[in-house]
Amino acid sequence: MIDLKSEEQSQMQLVEREDIEEEEDLFEAIDKLISQGINAGDIKKLQDAGIYTCNGLMMHTKKSLTGIKGLSEAKVDKICEAAEKIVNFGYVTGSDVLLRRKSVIKITTGSQALDELLGGGIETLSITEAFGEFRSGKTQLAHTLCVSTQLPINMRGGNGKVAYIDTEGTFRPDRIVPIAERFGMDAGAVLDNIVYARAYTYEHQYNLLLGLAAKMSEEPFRLLIVDSVIALFRVDFTGRGELAERQQKLAQMLSRLTKIAEEFNVAVYMTNQVIADPGGGVFISDPKKPAGGHVLAHAATIRLMFRKGKGEQRVCKVFDAPNLPEAEAISLQLHIFPLIYKFHDPLIITPGGIADAKD
Repeated sequence: MIDLKSEEQSQMQLVEREDIEEEEDLFEAIDKLISQGINAGDIKKLQDAGIYTCNGLMMHTKKSLTGIKGLSEAKVDKICEAAEKIVNFGYVTGSDVLLRRKSVIKITTGSQALDELLGGGIETLSITEAFGEFRSGKTQLAHTLCVSTQLPINMRGGNGKVAYIDTEGTFRPDRIVPIAERFGMDAGAVLDNIVYARAYTYEHQYNLLLGLAAKMSEEPFRLLIVDSVIALFRVDFTGRGELAERQQKLAQMLSRLTKIAEEFNVAVYMTNQVIADPGGGVFISDPKKPAGGHVLAHAATIRLMFRKGKGEQRVCKVFDAPNLPEAEAISLQLHIFPLIYKFHDPLIITPGGIADAKD
């Protein structure tokens, strides 16, 4: 658990964007196309379609752009040429990529052990997936991140707002209150900095993502939570006959999540359900695998597996992550519960959110 001095606790609040130390703009507003000869009417059409930055524009295919009412192929070509003059979407050097990685913010999970396992916390510019059975701690971590994201950077927070898309009705604002108190923050202010939406269909879920661009282009968001990412797809698509269409629609939504993470430098935390794995083998005591198949597996940057421990204890295993050394990644695959070696203590769910069991 993070220790805060009592005199600091009363001063914790979200810092305005301009107070962040010379934060470099990571995206160019779509309005800048006016300087390249694009008229305001066409820019308004792009905004109505959920495109608010030149970076986001370049992440769309020309086919999807010509599908916007009022934009012809000629107009789309002109708009794309103008955007290319503002943002560079071509080749860059490895040094440039390394410089961009310096903008990555790692948000504390509230557990020092889990932060160490993740190399500092949940990363922006990437998607972190947490899968496991019900009551394994996935949503509890989401609630903790709702608060820790609003901590200042120097306290291992994200200094930004949170967007929460709830597909299962599991968000509880009353849980935020004790977590905010644990971190010494004003619960009312914390709740005001969380924008929440309840999704009821997979189409509704996708449309909510489109609407986020307007908010993120104007306000300092640092975290997007989708809890859970697969639930509505499993409801709205049934049987093997609809599996191909389900996976295609799921891939489109995951692509949108990736674009949001990279366009606005936010961390995406999504929870996932598990399904029985008949091929898991008789030697695995709990043969379950994450839902969503390869489509979801390839979209997630970091995959975490949660399981129940004793009482309120929860154990988290890094299932897949590109930044782990190969030997460590292999060892994680070889052991059923490798956190015996990685964690001195398992996690525990407290009134103040996810924490270390020893606290």
